Amino acid sequence: MNSTKSRRKVAITSTENGDSGDKLDQLLLSSAISNGEDLSPFIRKTFASGKPETLLHHLRHFCRSKEAEIEEVCKVHYQDFIMAVDDLRSLLSGVESLKSSISNSNSQLQSVAGPLLTSLDSFIEARNKCQNIALAIQSLQICVKLMEICSRANFHMSKSNFYMALKCIDSIERDFIQKTPSSTLRRMLEKNIPAVRAHIERKISKEFGDWLVEIRTVSRNLGQVAIGQASAGRQREEELRIRQRQAEEQSRLSVRDTVYALEEEEDDGYFVGNEGNDVYGNGGTATANAANAALSFDLTPLYRSYHIHQTLGLEDGFKKYYFENRKLQLTSDFQVSSMTPFLESHQTFFAQIAGFFIVEDRVLRTGGGLITKMEVENLWDIAVSKMCSVLEDQFSRMRTANHLLLIKDYVSLLGVTLRRYGYSVDALLDVLNKHRDKYHELLLSDCRMQVAEALAADKFQQMWMNKEYEYSMNVLSFQIQTSDIVPAFPYIAPFSSTVPDCCRIVRSFVEDSVSFMSHGGQLDFYDVVKKYLDRLLTEVLDDALLKLISTSISGVNQAMVVAANMAVFERACDFFFRHAAKLSGLPLRMVERSRRQFPLTKARDAAEEMLSSLLKKKVDGFMTLIENVNWMIDEQPQNENEYVNEVIIFLETLLSTAQQILPGQVLNRVLQDVLAHISETIVNFLVGESVKKFSLNAVMGIDVDIKVLEQFAENQASLVSEEEANQLKKALVEARQLVNLLLSNNPENFLNPVIRERSYNALDYRKVAIISEKLKDPSERLFGTFGSRGYKQNPKKKSLDSLIKRLKDVN
Repeated sequence: MNSTKSRRKVAITSTENGDSGDKLDQLLLSSAISNGEDLSPFIRKTFASGKPETLLHHLRHFCRSKEAEIEEVCKVHYQDFIMAVDDLRSLLSGVESLKSSISNSNSQLQSVAGPLLTSLDSFIEARNKCQNIALAIQSLQICVKLMEICSRANFHMSKSNFYMALKCIDSIERDFIQKTPSSTLRRMLEKNIPAVRAHIERKISKEFGDWLVEIRTVSRNLGQVAIGQASAGRQREEELRIRQRQAEEQSRLSVRDTVYALEEEEDDGYFVGNEGNDVYGNGGTATANAANAALSFDLTPLYRSYHIHQTLGLEDGFKKYYFENRKLQLTSDFQVSSMTPFLESHQTFFAQIAGFFIVEDRVLRTGGGLITKMEVENLWDIAVSKMCSVLEDQFSRMRTANHLLLIKDYVSLLGVTLRRYGYSVDALLDVLNKHRDKYHELLLSDCRMQVAEALAADKFQQMWMNKEYEYSMNVLSFQIQTSDIVPAFPYIAPFSSTVPDCCRIVRSFVEDSVSFMSHGGQLDFYDVVKKYLDRLLTEVLDDALLKLISTSISGVNQAMVVAANMAVFERACDFFFRHAAKLSGLPLRMVERSRRQFPLTKARDAAEEMLSSLLKKKVDGFMTLIENVNWMIDEQPQNENEYVNEVIIFLETLLSTAQQILPGQVLNRVLQDVLAHISETIVNFLVGESVKKFSLNAVMGIDVDIKVLEQFAENQASLVSEEEANQLKKALVEARQLVNLLLSNNPENFLNPVIRERSYNALDYRKVAIISEKLKDPSERLFGTFGSRGYKQNPKKKSLDSLIKRLKDVN
């Protein structure tokens, strides 16, 4: 230790004696070594300078300085080290004792734990076997459950219970396929499950295809049943309205015995109670159940297929497939066969469409979103457009009103049926209303032919009725009776067969018109029906009767029957308008309040004119006897002339027949015309060239003739009213005023306007002038001009001459 110390001092002294450059190098080297820096620069510099000994010297110096530091440290910690070594030595002895103790304990443990380890090895082996057995049991249980589910799936497949089979397959995929211990079984399942699903899809698609085929037939039958029910409901409504109108009429007439007639029960059990609510009795319930059964149809295959496709995850594809197929079916339903008349196929055509949309309404409400409301409305818009097109085309080809009415009625029933399911049918009703005029034109054309046939078949003879039902059918049904008392049979009617035949035609026209106008969306259609009824009466019946009168009437009896027919037609026309109002649901009091002019006025006037002209011809034959009158008779005649007797006999004979046929008003008008003609004939005969002159006694004879005719007119008061009898008497006014003027003491009063208007207003002054010139005094004929110088002129003659002179001046 001392030598080391002395050596370090020498070194330090040696270093201190070096130059300053060596010290710097030494310090830099020491610093680099202390800091762990790279020494290559120092080495390279040393060898470059060719003095490696200096570097070695510096390194040895650095080592000696570090040794000195270590030595100083050791000196500082030497005592602690000595103590640590002592402790280590004592610890070593303890370790030796511990080692021996542990060795002994291990020997004892080995001797004791040997049997236990053997038992533990046996336990572990047994436990491993148990775990293997449990795992095998668990695997077997999984396989058993899997086989059971597969068995159930096969069973459901064999029973075509595809939904349950798919649920089993889903369970296998979800719960078992990943847990299956058998890779072979797992591969088999992974291979067969898609095949099973594809098989189910094919089977269910086939069932759905079969349902699509079957539903077309079902839809047709369904539509027919639904439209039939709508027709039955319409009939019940019509019956109810009829009974309501009857009750209203009876109530209006204060007939209280049948006010409650609306409570009568219908044959099918449907009746209306006091509140007006529709309820079903026992029979009605059975009928309703039968109707519901008839309207039932099976959507199970559809919903089953939809449900299966939902389970398969193909819901959207199935919806699209269903809609496209139904749209194709609807399109095929629109095909109208050119081989079958539309009149024969229209019911099937519209029933098919009705059934289609009844099915779609059910699917919309119960299908769980299989089809949307928008899709159904699109299908309906397509159907309405096509039906309107078909109706337009078919209506344009029709030439028979009855055919058009049949189709219209069925279309309106279709509208009623589908409106109950919420479909809008306004477009269909618009098409029907659009062809309203064409229908009525066809109907008028049909009625024109029927009326022509009825008139052509008429024999112009009074109609015989042997039974009461004939009277009811031909008279009471048209309300053309003149008395409420049923006559004795056989009954001879005051009209020919033309009247009931034409009445039936007109009544049928009214009913057909109302049938077309009703149930077409228009509530108040009486004005339309009335318009076409007016056309039927004025353009068809009136014209046909005018043609008949102008071409076929040749005798008085025929003309009398036709005139009588016209009087009956006047009563029948009131019935036609009341009947139209009744069928249109209009109160009769409104029709009675607005009475119209008789629409057959032209035919009535022509018939009466024809009868009058024929009677005038007959009378003219008797009036030719007026030529046998002695116009210069010397004595005043006491009796009427021969021609008047013949005329009176003819008129009385005529009356005996006419009063049984012609109504009093018609008879009065005809007789008035005939008597006016007789009066005119007498006056015209005096005006004519046949009478050159006549005496006052001849005028007195004419006065007697006119009195006889006036007496005949007065005697008709028993057949007509007294006022009408006076009108008959006034028909002779021209002849009466002429005779009164000629027999007057002051004929010149004719020139007085006041007297003329009061007493001679029917006379023509020209005729008066001509006739007055022909009136000669008997003295002129006896004595001539020989005694005229002393003859004093008669004042009456003077007045007459003055009248003649004044009338000539006027001319």
